[in-house]
Amino acid sequence: MTETAPYARRLVDRVAVVTGGASGIGRAMCDRFAAEGATVAVVDLDEAAGGEVAAAVGGIFVRTDVTSSDEVEALYAEVAGRLGGIDVCCNNAGISPPDDDSILDTGLDAWERVQRVNLTSVYLCCKHALPHLLARGKGSIINTASFVAVMGAATSQVSYTASKGGVLAMSRELGVQFARQGVRVNALCPGPVNTPLLRELFAKDPERAARRLVHIPMGRFGEASEIAAAAAFLASDDSSFMTASTFLVDGGISGAYVTPL
Repeated sequence: MTETAPYARRLVDRVAVVTGGASGIGRAMCDRFAAEGATVAVVDLDEAAGGEVAAAVGGIFVRTDVTSSDEVEALYAEVAGRLGGIDVCCNNAGISPPDDDSILDTGLDAWERVQRVNLTSVYLCCKHALPHLLARGKGSIINTASFVAVMGAATSQVSYTASKGGVLAMSRELGVQFARQGVRVNALCPGPVNTPLLRELFAKDPERAARRLVHIPMGRFGEASEIAAAAAFLASDDSSFMTASTFLVDGGISGAYVTPL
């Protein structure tokens, strides 16, 4: 079971669903939510890793293709049925494949694949989770966007950037629409984070990866645990007057004036 001593117990008796929960930021979110007292439903395609995370946090694992409307609808019905309801939905699943590059080089297949996983999945998760939150009369949806949703990326990834802009805009609209029904919707916008995805980029293209680091005022990449801490804040009542917000956790990159190399 996850160690809980260092953290406040802000999520006791709450059920949190985390997509992309088997690795990286998603795994850190599962750890932090459980440490704050939540029962966590870990959602991923990777059954081995997802099951491992669920066991570690004392939660459940539900294998789901988040691009499938039927599977996503069944996911929330299963979680609500097994755990008694849903309070927090953290829509974190996403990809950043190497064939998503400059618009001049990115093919339609790559564009559409990234949009399905990064944007359509968030639409589906919000659509099918909202009835469960509305039935409770309260809840928090946290959609993982990115700092590139508010500024141009130093290294082009046209579909990824567009998808995260879509997540940000959709989160604002939903946050406004459902505010008076007790459901808060916020967009969490991380800067570059030290995850397996970023480490893979360093291994494959150190120069491209290094260009990300030079623009961060703090001079380092974020850690997944730091993004998870922000997500826990948004999930908790400590953020009770926040909805439709752009919550940047980016080491200052979006506030800096720099010229790309």
